[in-house]
Amino acid sequence: MAANNRRMSGKKGAQVGSGGQRRKGLEGKGPTPPAEMRKGHKKNRVASAKARQTARRPAPRGRGGKSTSELVVGRNPVYEALREGVPASTLYVQQFIDNDERVREALQLAAERGGINLMEAPRPELDRMTNGLNHQGLVLQVPPYEYAHPEDLLDAAADAGEDPLIVALDGVTDPRNLGAVVRSVSAFGGHGVVVPERRAAGMTAGAWKTSAGTAARTPVARATNLTRALEAYKKAGVVVVGLAADGDVELTELDALEGPVAIVVGSEGKGLSRLVGETCDFRVRIPMPGGAESLNAGVAAGIVLYEAARRRA
Repeated sequence: MAANNRRMSGKKGAQVGSGGQRRKGLEGKGPTPPAEMRKGHKKNRVASAKARQTARRPAPRGRGGKSTSELVVGRNPVYEALREGVPASTLYVQQFIDNDERVREALQLAAERGGINLMEAPRPELDRMTNGLNHQGLVLQVPPYEYAHPEDLLDAAADAGEDPLIVALDGVTDPRNLGAVVRSVSAFGGHGVVVPERRAAGMTAGAWKTSAGTAARTPVARATNLTRALEAYKKAGVVVVGLAADGDVELTELDALEGPVAIVVGSEGKGLSRLVGETCDFRVRIPMPGGAESLNAGVAAGIVLYEAARRRA
């Protein structure tokens, strides 16, 4: 008994028979991960093999040499993209990743949305896919956006029995501005947005996030030549209105907003390009008694769309 007592009275802390446990050991481990993420499961082995094949395959190339798909990398960006409903085809997860709260939340969102493939891949493959970016073990593949044709926006208005209300962006290169415009078009009953094919923002993951999900129901059309697209609108009876700080007409005096109209917004720095400006039926200025020289594209479009919706109501 004496020997046993000496063994039991050694180091302080948890002792045999005491039931002592560290607090962390008592915490739950969260929901059971999907089969694709459980090591040793058949689906995990299949998913890992597919991930390796996909990672080695070169990305499809589109016009201008740009990839037709986009990768969102990093734990926070991936989580936020999933939370905001950005379309996604595949979520790549690094093998033996530290399964922290943000990783678990991203996996849960992907599982709840459905239709997103879960692929486990070794770190070197993810490094290669992302060109060495700090992906933190999470990479989300966003499929190519399916752009509409500019004429489709006229068809959407006709199907709804309404006069077209369209916004065209001239030289706007920030995807967040594009997303903000899409959100305003949706909020005020517009029928879509037109962007040029070159030197302009496209529907990236950033644009999707800023649109707060409205890009799922508000079409974005891509025009090979914006000037020709606007001329086609004019032939269809649509009045083309360009926003300009030195415009001849003040927004509150523009009766054309009550009918079929395409509102053209230029970049904050350069405004409308020369050819696009010459194509417009009206050059309109937004009154700014506070003295600001200009507004960004998202704000300017929102103001004009509100005025159009007010007049139409």
